[in-house]
Amino acid sequence: MSPEPPPPPRLPLRELVREAGAGLLARPARVGLTVLGTVIGVGALVATLGLSKTAGNQIVGRFSEVAATDVVITPVPGAIGGDEARTAIPWDAEARLRRLNGVAEAGTLSDVDVRGELVRSVPINDPLGQTDVQLPVKAASPGLWRAVRARLAAGRFPDAGHSERADRIVVLGANAARRLGIRNVEQQPAIFIGDRLYQVAGLVAKVQRQASLLGSVTVPEGTARRDFGLVAPASVQVETDIGAVEVVARQAPRALHPANPALLRVAAPPDPETLRAGVENDLNALFLLLGGVSLLVGALGIANVTLVSVLERVGEIGLRRALGAARRHIAAQFLVESAVMGLLGGIVGASLGTLVVVGVSASRTWTPVLDPWMPLAAPLAGALVGLLSGTYPSLRAAAVEPVEALRAGTQ
Repeated sequence: MSPEPPPPPRLPLRELVREAGAGLLARPARVGLTVLGTVIGVGALVATLGLSKTAGNQIVGRFSEVAATDVVITPVPGAIGGDEARTAIPWDAEARLRRLNGVAEAGTLSDVDVRGELVRSVPINDPLGQTDVQLPVKAASPGLWRAVRARLAAGRFPDAGHSERADRIVVLGANAARRLGIRNVEQQPAIFIGDRLYQVAGLVAKVQRQASLLGSVTVPEGTARRDFGLVAPASVQVETDIGAVEVVARQAPRALHPANPALLRVAAPPDPETLRAGVENDLNALFLLLGGVSLLVGALGIANVTLVSVLERVGEIGLRRALGAARRHIAAQFLVESAVMGLLGGIVGASLGTLVVVGVSASRTWTPVLDPWMPLAAPLAGALVGLLSGTYPSLRAAAVEPVEALRAGTQ
């Protein structure tokens, strides 16, 4: 009975790490350049995920109450129905919408066709036109000024009585008043639209919605119907309660035109969470591709350097095999070397990526947002890349025969 073969030698983990470290330190410049590819790849991934989350958080933070409660309703352009589509918004639209749950303010706004008539602030019709200016004329219901959050510089806004009586009064935006040379309403100034005289009731200093009102002359809705033949309101401006945008956007067309709500188009703000998710997805799709390519370049670099190292150290491999090292010991050493290079690249890359996120956020006065697991997972990802990259070179090293290796090493 033949004796049993001795068990294969065992290589302690400490010895394995020491051998791998010695192999890496023997070529520090080459290892450093190899690690650089992994550094760039991991750093790009960490910076991408961090910046996309930070940018998404800023979008939600800046998605103000004004934007989140703004709804505008207009007739669908080119809709089937002819005159019905043009007059889809009724004159009592403001009252109808105010009855809906979630509507805080509402008002109608229309562009008025004055048939080319100019606006002037003096009674004399200058043949040279030096005192005449061409300004847009708009018609508004009383609730519009609250819906656009307008602030007066002087005077007052027209009320429902002015519109019902078709009083000839106007409200001037700050830019329009500047062009007409009107600075206050204490002397009850008046302007001419063509040959019609209108008293200036108020001057608007600021609006948070519908900025075109600042450069316009605005008359009451009833006045526009009588003097300029306004057929129907052109749009409705709605301010909703917080969180009521979707409900109002769904119910408003039916409240304004029950017979055919499809004639009306509702422009409502997107949900901030959906907007943030969309931004993050777009940024991630773009930069993750860049980070993936960088990681691939780093992996190829590690594989190439490890393979070259195997070819250069054939003599060393043969000597170790002749002294009793098993194939798995040789493979393990080169796997550890490649994994260490990937781990080092992951650590440095995660650090640089985190610094990029903090630096960009600080320069933009943002609050940096980064998943806490990302700086910890990035080095592990780098090590995994290194491990996979070194698989083939390590198998190539383990397959080297001791005799051939010693012969090649002595040549």
